[in-house]
Amino acid sequence: MSDDHVYLTLAEGHEDDARWAYGTGFEDPLHGVDTTVPDGVDAGELASVCVALADDALVSAQRLAEWITRAPELEEEVALANIGLDLLGQARLLYSRAGQADGTGRDEDAYAYFRDAGDFRNVRLAEVPGGDFAFSIVRLLLLSSWRLAHFERLASHPDPVLAAIAAKGVKELAYHRQYAAEWTVRLGDGTEESHRRTRRALEQVAPYVGELFTAFDVRDEVVAVLRQVTRAAGLPMPVYRPLPGSGRDGEHTEHLAPLLAELQGVARAHPEATW
Repeated sequence: MSDDHVYLTLAEGHEDDARWAYGTGFEDPLHGVDTTVPDGVDAGELASVCVALADDALVSAQRLAEWITRAPELEEEVALANIGLDLLGQARLLYSRAGQADGTGRDEDAYAYFRDAGDFRNVRLAEVPGGDFAFSIVRLLLLSSWRLAHFERLASHPDPVLAAIAAKGVKELAYHRQYAAEWTVRLGDGTEESHRRTRRALEQVAPYVGELFTAFDVRDEVVAVLRQVTRAAGLPMPVYRPLPGSGRDGEHTEHLAPLLAELQGVARAHPEATW
């Protein structure tokens, strides 16, 4: 199966999305949306969901930023940077909604810069070091497929703000998934070395996959995408051997704290600084 065929199949249901467009334009997705938490929606639970999804996006974006000046081609460097910017945009909106929902009024900076690693609720796959290009691509394929499936469900959430954030994110994540799928096929069906590295990447992400399936019930959608892409790439499906614990409970690898130290260093050193 060619990567073009994978694109056409995965793009079903997202025909209106620009294939090579980054983001979804400059319109405010929350313009005119009532920010009052609706009756029947648990504000604490809503805030927790928003923080967890925002943490996933923030930590993933920080890992993607490590490829700036290091990607194999300039075009891929720009693409990965823009995917990271999409995720940062999602994180900002979700943190803001969390601060509204939990009643604290905290802004995005308070969540991003002034919490310690144990307070973060991102899945652990987002935080482990990037390794080589094949690993980062396979991780992006898995995380974007999982996040897209969840955002498609959240687009009909009873909270109109979360629903609007998810609807905007669906368009971005459809591109992220497609970008990662095409590169996975290219690497898996490329040279002997690229095939070896991509196969190894699948083995490396496998222990973290189980955590994704316990966080949200989208296993069938994600497995279907992985099966389609690995088949096209001539790669085996990963064997899932889940690690104990969960980033959703604040249990993280030793890699999160130094990553956050790099992210948060300037803000903590100069907490009152303004532009």
